[in-house]
Amino acid sequence: MSFIQRLAHQSQKNWVPIAIGSAAIATSLVYSYQTFSRSYIANDSSVTFTGDGQWIDLKLKKFEDISPDTRHFYFELPSEEQKSGLITASLLLAKYVTEKGSNVIRPYTPVSDTEQKGVIEFVIKKYPTGKFGNHIFNLKENDTVSFKGPIVKWKWTPNQFENVTLIGGGSGITPLFQILHEVTKDAADKTKVHLVYGSKTYQDVLLREQIDALAKKYPDQVKVSYFLDESSDKLKEAKVGYITREWLKENIAHPDASHQVFVCGPAPLYKAVSGEKVSPSDQGELQGALKELGFTKDNVFKF
Repeated sequence: MSFIQRLAHQSQKNWVPIAIGSAAIATSLVYSYQTFSRSYIANDSSVTFTGDGQWIDLKLKKFEDISPDTRHFYFELPSEEQKSGLITASLLLAKYVTEKGSNVIRPYTPVSDTEQKGVIEFVIKKYPTGKFGNHIFNLKENDTVSFKGPIVKWKWTPNQFENVTLIGGGSGITPLFQILHEVTKDAADKTKVHLVYGSKTYQDVLLREQIDALAKKYPDQVKVSYFLDESSDKLKEAKVGYITREWLKENIAHPDASHQVFVCGPAPLYKAVSGEKVSPSDQGELQGALKELGFTKDNVFKF
């Protein structure tokens, strides 16, 4: 039985699939600009992106391979003194024009600190049939990409909740990492965070060095549970296989108003854990394991 077939088979049995690599983190390619945060000031020269709807070309400064099919990209902002203008949790749209004149647009969530100046960073996974991924992986240093935004998905404020559970797969880690990073950089934010992160192999665990560093630095605040499709001596602490509904029941905080769950990953993950979104502006009904455990629509957000 193939990996994807096993995902479908297990999700029917109330198992939560965690392996990735066959689907992008978002099924929608076009976002409604009504989701822009109107708090951005269009003439603020201290930030690059103000939500004014303008495409801005950023130069590729450098990139690093962090897995067989994933790269960490560094793009220069127009000024070394500018910040990106993004908040946690938000994203940018990226665009390129094909040889036939068609626009290819995709959403990407930065992984750099919102206060960082001069550079904005992305971790991007390339899929075999992904138009934008293949395009950006062919870029050289000093080539440019057009970006527009920001699109605010969830405005984080310190101590919104006592507990946060982040459930992700593959490159779906990027908005979850934004929240994890934002919480831990603020000494006044006492939110306890549990990251549940699934991948096919240990090589597919993105941002692992940064995640492990935060878990080590804040052991009383951050907990990380890795799941792999196959065992690995290089990530011995990872559990092998699927996350069951029973595992979630025993290992994450119980559902109540003080506990928020964020989900981001491939479509089978959404289907089994929380149900899929109807559209970027419609979260859809809560389904899957989280509903069966007693969570409500108000307790779960799907990136």
